[in-house]
Amino acid sequence: MKVGDKIKFDFAGKKKEGVVDKVFPKTVYLKVDFDKDKQKTVKRKLSQLDSGKSKKK
Repeated sequence: MKVGDKIKFDFAGKKKEGVVDKVFPKTVYLKVDFDKDKQKTVKRKLSQLDSGKSKKK
């Protein structure tokens, strides 16, 4: 996972798509477009996104 990658994640029971903004060893910051709030930053743990399969290189 690198900055600029597009990934899908669960948000409020639905799948949302976001762009990776920052990557840290255990957390990822995503830029997500919502209906009323464009380019909102959402913080997720790596384990929530992909069960810890990929790590920062």
